[in-house]
Amino acid sequence: MQHVVIVGGGLGGLAAALRLRAAGVAVTLFEKNATLGGKMAQVVQHGFRFDTGPSLFTMPWVVEELLASVGRKLADELTIKPVDPTCRYQWPDGTRLDAWSDLPKLLKEIEHLEPADVAGFLGFMAFSAQIYQAAAEPFLLEPFQGLRTMLQPRLLRDVWKIAPLKTVDQAVRHYFKHPYLRQLFNRYATYNGSSPYRSPATFCIIPYVEIAQGGWYIDGGMYQLAATLGRIVGEMGVDIQLNSLVSEVIVTNKTATGVRLSDGRTINADYVIVNADAMYALDQLIPTTKAPNHELACSGFVLLLGVNRDYAQLQHHNIFFSGDYAAEFRAIFEHGVPAVDPTIYIAATCRSNPEHAPAGMLNLFVLVNAPVTGRVNWQREATAYRDLVVRRLEQHGLVGLNQTIISETMLTPADLASMTNAQRGSLYGPASHGLQAAFLRPANQPAGLHNLALVGGATHPGGGIPLVLLSGKAGARWAMQRLGVAEKPKLGTIF
Repeated sequence: MQHVVIVGGGLGGLAAALRLRAAGVAVTLFEKNATLGGKMAQVVQHGFRFDTGPSLFTMPWVVEELLASVGRKLADELTIKPVDPTCRYQWPDGTRLDAWSDLPKLLKEIEHLEPADVAGFLGFMAFSAQIYQAAAEPFLLEPFQGLRTMLQPRLLRDVWKIAPLKTVDQAVRHYFKHPYLRQLFNRYATYNGSSPYRSPATFCIIPYVEIAQGGWYIDGGMYQLAATLGRIVGEMGVDIQLNSLVSEVIVTNKTATGVRLSDGRTINADYVIVNADAMYALDQLIPTTKAPNHELACSGFVLLLGVNRDYAQLQHHNIFFSGDYAAEFRAIFEHGVPAVDPTIYIAATCRSNPEHAPAGMLNLFVLVNAPVTGRVNWQREATAYRDLVVRRLEQHGLVGLNQTIISETMLTPADLASMTNAQRGSLYGPASHGLQAAFLRPANQPAGLHNLALVGGATHPGGGIPLVLLSGKAGARWAMQRLGVAEKPKLGTIF
């Protein structure tokens, strides 16, 4: 039996392990932490439960297809449900907009702000759908092979449809008049840690996916996805070794032949799949490679707050916008400092799972986009920035928030870098600024090396649950092709 080693037990590594075991390949998975899931993790403390990774679930059919490939059904393994409203958006002047999956409701919300923007929204969705139809198959759903993929006749014919020469902001301004709606639809660039003022309009594909296909939540918490995939991987016979740090991928004659662990063990392999942060892997794990010199996506400043009262204005997902969006991104990407007036995201999963907080209380996962480590001494500055974020939330209507906090954990970009080996704390690897950075992320198969693949959010096709799972699918396929192993036939269609 041929043997594949997987470095890292995040969603990309778990997806690859499932597919390889289904094809009859022996798999050993090494995870440096005590639990699987990578950036998808959870914290339980003082009666409060928090997801610390992805908070919204899109494209659930990707998980459905993954489970079907190993003879499982999504409905038997997980309970998913739509979140309505998908998100509540709030501005400093008290203006509020609820984003509904029900289109007539959403159109009424938009019309309340700017009647003319109803037509603009419909035009924007048609524009976004055009991008999805042109880009989904070659860039997202199939293994991406760099220049070879980009030179396909279909892509050369349809390249104009993905609007690569406009920025997200320019496209949004074309369709929307109201500044708040422009801010709302610019926000989607932050789904991959980038600035809407510098990312190509191709990333307007993201609101199409969320609005047209829906935003979902996994009952029990988003971490249930990682826990479920980990359980199935174990049931299928993958050798899972937790608390096992891989220090090096062994390369012999330009071919990956195994890994070396920090405890000195050497494990031979016929193929190696690395689910660590791609930039870290290229610089630290693979001796013959170097990470590209790309600008990094932003990091995050996180507060896990257990509060002893309820705030009725909060939904499951909430965004409190800053007063000057452009200034916020200039601070993060040009000056490398946290914004003094940040946009603040809050997830209160107890709105969907009341057991995540004691009765009458809330579990608040608070996230602010922050610069990667470099100019800021977070050990010195973190407490002051925490106080600023809490004050801003109080100004947005969460009156007396600071006095209601009875459980608190703070995570800075420096903490995230240490916990996940993400380069300088970047949550998504390279920023998607400019055409080249958007489509030429670190290659899934490093040039000049054999029997090695990179999967995860910092490589192609990008961050977020479905894209990371698709990268795992691509990694497993390349391994099977190289090893001459036939992929197990699909057990049914999901389309």
